[in-house]
Amino acid sequence: MPTGWQGGYGGWVRDPNVSRSVAGQLSPIRRAADLRRLRAERFDVLVIGGGVTGAGAALDAASRGLKVALVEARDLASGTSSRSSKLIHGGLRYLEQLEFHLVHEALTERGLLATRLAPHLVRPVPFLVPLPAGRGLRDVPARVFRRSYYGAGVAAYDAFAGLFGGGRGMPLHRHLTREGARRIFPSLRADALAGAIRYYDGQVDDARLVVTLARTAASLGATVVSSARAVGLIRQAREVTGVRVRDLEAPPGSPDAEFEVQARTVIAATGVWSDDMSRMLNDVGLRPGIRVRASKGVHLVVPRSAITGETGLILRTATSVLFVIPWGGHWIIGTTDTDWRLDRSHPAASARDIDYLLQQVNTVLDRPLTTADIEGVYAGLRPLLAGEADSTSKLSREHAVFEPMLGLLLVAGGKYTTYRVMASDVVDRAVRRLGGGRASRTADLPLLGADGYAALWRDRADLARRHGVPVGVVEHLLERYGNLTLDLLALVDAEPLLASPLAGAPEYLAAEVAYAARAEGALHLEDVLTRRTRISFETSHRGLESAEHAAELMGAVLGWDAATRAAEVEHYRARVEAERRSQLMPDDAGADAARLGVPDARGYAADRGGDDQAELRSTAR
Repeated sequence: MPTGWQGGYGGWVRDPNVSRSVAGQLSPIRRAADLRRLRAERFDVLVIGGGVTGAGAALDAASRGLKVALVEARDLASGTSSRSSKLIHGGLRYLEQLEFHLVHEALTERGLLATRLAPHLVRPVPFLVPLPAGRGLRDVPARVFRRSYYGAGVAAYDAFAGLFGGGRGMPLHRHLTREGARRIFPSLRADALAGAIRYYDGQVDDARLVVTLARTAASLGATVVSSARAVGLIRQAREVTGVRVRDLEAPPGSPDAEFEVQARTVIAATGVWSDDMSRMLNDVGLRPGIRVRASKGVHLVVPRSAITGETGLILRTATSVLFVIPWGGHWIIGTTDTDWRLDRSHPAASARDIDYLLQQVNTVLDRPLTTADIEGVYAGLRPLLAGEADSTSKLSREHAVFEPMLGLLLVAGGKYTTYRVMASDVVDRAVRRLGGGRASRTADLPLLGADGYAALWRDRADLARRHGVPVGVVEHLLERYGNLTLDLLALVDAEPLLASPLAGAPEYLAAEVAYAARAEGALHLEDVLTRRTRISFETSHRGLESAEHAAELMGAVLGWDAATRAAEVEHYRARVEAERRSQLMPDDAGADAARLGVPDARGYAADRGGDDQAELRSTAR
């Protein structure tokens, strides 16, 4: 049974003497216990997919008192949900497209996250909307029109947030002159703007939010297992009754590597892999009525010193929008929006993608950026509901829920910000199938780390003094863990060496790596360097100088011997080198081929859009 839980009538009941943080630990011991539960129990809801939607669905279902399990083939947030623009936003450009319902929905969710659900993870970030400069007096009417047009849009954005935002959580917008804009963003070219409008949106570490969602679900009794791949559906007649799962951490040849999980309802929240679920149903002639296209979004990371500014930027391009986003000691520049039909597990950025982003951002900067400024690059895939549009930027950002077969629900589309709405919608369908139950409770359920966060932030100097660490360290931890910072400080108190900085990434503590393995479900070195921390794109060495130290810290928790530690470091090194090679390739095909030179750390072939899909079989009983 889960740590801190007791079996009893009506399911699991958390021991009142055990804290939420302890009950929600995704430790090695918890993984072993949860694997036993997967084999032995029948669940009300089994979620496939550990991205933001899947983790959100598991939390929603668990909060309603259902018996819930979640399986993820790789790591939590290892796909789209760790490779976004790191924004919780209402979609300012949707106002221009008159999609008011999308703006309303997203701003509501932004307000909830920033004020109630995850104030430790979602915080305001200011942006400038530069107003293009004109050419002499003849362009004065056009400049007036542009300021009025954009100003009305941003004012409407603020109004929507105030009316529907569930607690705004963000300051109001403000108009700036050219001089005012350049005072707060000196790197803007004076001849490129006539002024600007400053507004606010929300920023988040996307991977950390997903881990927090999964841990919050676990704290409510959900079984959460990563490195557990769904390889087939179990059916009785025309009803799905479970899933066949492969434990990718099991020793080669182990008879326990594959097993069946029984469930009354299966929810597939598989993002750009949604079509794989469709193929599982081919043998019974079903067409789920859902098609997902993958749109590649590439982001560049440059040091904060490369651009002088106090806010982010949002720029119009010929096909979409471009963000320049402050991210600690760095800037994130993105994104592209192009169709991707190659390997979905490890989308690769090409030289063409990088050149495009540099070209676009350099139109407004007084000192052009070059490839020499780039510290990191990452690429992700957005799951868009397919339509007839030629451009992925025109495909739907809305979500849909389908029930192609009794017992199987598919949820796809949507955007990161509205994960909770998607989760609520699909669990509502599951609850109706299961015969009634509570309505969604997640709008009022703070995530782990949120309770008491404001008080801890206010008293951070005292907290630092009590534990003998600098105030800056406590601030860093609070903004990543909220009240779970107390757990990390307890680790440091027990093992003072964990207070030392991580090699090659002094802004992170050694304790954070140990904690990732002890409590956050990290099983491999890349889980820590790419998702629990963001060292893989925040350092010019891309984590190579941190790998050995991190492997030593993880190994002490996970019981790695010297050979395992060396293998983890070597795999990570090969992964980084493959990504660097891919970014020198002129196009997607070359970049994809270069990236695929390294096998997945979890020991199976990368998904190639159908080449290895024979493995995804439907098992009739």
